[in-house]
Amino acid sequence: MKMSMKTSVLVSATVCALSLSTFASAQTYLLDMKGPGSGNPFWAAVQKGAEDAGKANNVKVLVMSPPAESDVQAQVAQIEDQIAKGVAGIALAPTDPTALATVVEAARKKNIPVVFVDTKGTNAGISFIGTNNEVGAKMAADYICKGVPKGSEVAILQGIITQSTGKFRSDGAKAGLTACGLKVVAMQPGDWDTAKGQAATENILTAHPNIKGIFASNDNMAMGALEALRSAKKIKNVMVVGFDGTPDAAKSILAGELAASVAQAPSNMGKFAIEALMKLKKGEKVDAWVDTGTVMVTKDNAAQYK
Repeated sequence: MKMSMKTSVLVSATVCALSLSTFASAQTYLLDMKGPGSGNPFWAAVQKGAEDAGKANNVKVLVMSPPAESDVQAQVAQIEDQIAKGVAGIALAPTDPTALATVVEAARKKNIPVVFVDTKGTNAGISFIGTNNEVGAKMAADYICKGVPKGSEVAILQGIITQSTGKFRSDGAKAGLTACGLKVVAMQPGDWDTAKGQAATENILTAHPNIKGIFASNDNMAMGALEALRSAKKIKNVMVVGFDGTPDAAKSILAGELAASVAQAPSNMGKFAIEALMKLKKGEKVDAWVDTGTVMVTKDNAAQYK
């Protein structure tokens, strides 16, 4: 069958477009976070680190996230779509490591390298780029131990415990607080959310009015705890320590409300994740755990984190 010149040109153009699309996907690395960067300084910093690494290495970085950290299926759908498009690599902060395990394996079967960011997944043999959350939470607990009398009642605001980040921070804090002789009388989930952290703190104050210290597994919940304490007129009587070292936390520390926060290096998470994916794409090895570091933020250094 003969092909007209017009048809031939259209076919050639279509093939060329498809080839360019495939090439573009081959040069695109996906960062899929647990929550959007807009309105969350932590994820905004992760995103910036990844995008800066992309610019420095002349590759495209596509940033996505589910509308909420609890929307597991939305994240699964995003990953599935990008696998189908042939993305070059995936840096994933899993909303639910167990639920994401199948789609992670699907990526590996397509020879798409994957690294976990901020939260460890359940898949074996995949590098983790993030904080040693248990050690960081122990740092926070030690700080509370120095400021609260031995034998005092204290509480822990937990993140989402099905995520390794939430579990390790809760475990590290509990171990540190009990080791110095404090009584952990309450451990309530706040799901990383300010409003939920406030509600959980209100419940804790009702059940344990003599509480002297609270470890919040992230700064959002710490801000919620402070609101609850302010309403109860106990903000000067309870030491609150958060985790993440966000600008809001730094301002609160300087204002004399939040006692301290454990700062992560979220921009390093994004940066190191993209660099790790590029190494894996070239067939190079990446350490099983790339620790991005932690620092205790107090009044002495909080101005650096505003």
